[in-house]
Amino acid sequence: MFNKEEAKYLKSQLLARVATATAKGKPNVAPVGFEFDGKYFYIGSIKQKILRSTPRYLNIKDGNRQVALVIDDLVSVDPWKVRGIRVNGVADIVTHTGEFGKGEYIRIRPKLSWSWGLSDAGRKTVWK
Repeated sequence: MFNKEEAKYLKSQLLARVATATAKGKPNVAPVGFEFDGKYFYIGSIKQKILRSTPRYLNIKDGNRQVALVIDDLVSVDPWKVRGIRVNGVADIVTHTGEFGKGEYIRIRPKLSWSWGLSDAGRKTVWK
């Protein structure tokens, strides 16, 4: 589970990058809007046709459900301060009502996460 500081950070962010791969291992990474409900991350689109045509959707639908998600930002340049959370997880396609209305969403269940810059030391969490 994310601690309170990590959960607050996730709720404050609007943009993430999600990485997927084809069955043959060809990678794809893309910036996405996301929402987090405390347990799952959801990635959707206002237009379902657009979501269904993306490499991330097709890779997951074709059976490669392993994904990585990064949410990060640059707090300051001088002094240099970055913070973020990286998640490795399992994705599936679900019907959901969320930020983009009702429709299909990519739902990501975290399996492993790392955070940095949110406290004095980084934190690694293994999810059950």
